Amino acid sequence: MNPTIITCFERVEKKYFLTPGQYTSFVRDLAPYIRQDAYGDYTICNLYYDTDDFRLIRASLEKPVYKEKLRVRSYGVPADDDTVFVELKKKFDGIVYKRRITATPQEAQRLLHGLRTNDPPGQIQREIEYFQSFYHTAPRAFIAYDRQAYQGVENSALRITFDRALRYRLDRLDLQQGDDGAPILGNDNILMEIKIPGACPLWLCRLLSEHSVRPVSFSKYGEVYRSHILRDTRKIFTKEMYLSA
Repeated sequence: MNPTIITCFERVEKKYFLTPGQYTSFVRDLAPYIRQDAYGDYTICNLYYDTDDFRLIRASLEKPVYKEKLRVRSYGVPADDDTVFVELKKKFDGIVYKRRITATPQEAQRLLHGLRTNDPPGQIQREIEYFQSFYHTAPRAFIAYDRQAYQGVENSALRITFDRALRYRLDRLDLQQGDDGAPILGNDNILMEIKIPGACPLWLCRLLSEHSVRPVSFSKYGEVYRSHILRDTRKIFTKEMYLSA
């Protein structure tokens, strides 16, 4: 199956953590309203780009009205001629705007290193190029997870996804170097995301209430930065202070 690739999104995104028991009962009650999307079950691999001083994620964790980030995403581990997505994601006043282009892994690296291809750039590529000329970002974290994805029966723009085995690594920052990594979280909870371009349907509001599922503020990259990158930086800083004493 070769689903049509969407390059622009504008929607509300909410995140929830479910225990395995909640997941089983919640999906059972969701069944009449959703169907598996065109991709089904798959692994998502991401490279998150940031500045040398992690300016983007530090700003994001302060929960500003406006924030932005850049990442390269693949579905599974890409081969040389596979498609990856270079994504510019912005959030303003609770609305998420995502714009992306497709490229091979090598084309994506060239673009983000400021090396334009021979093709005339489209609007989204020019936006990515401007972002890079301003921030000068580089890969800072690899994050992968196994996803089940569903869409609404009545409204296919409604997406509900379930992510398991959230993992990261801070070396081998290349999508072609495998999808392995250390666990981001120390529990078996499942991350559910609801994405919809408008108001939440009444049936979904009812099910969320009946199953006592509450939204959470959670960023995969933010958690990696806060719990792993920042922790390791503090260890290095403390060690250097000790050695210089």
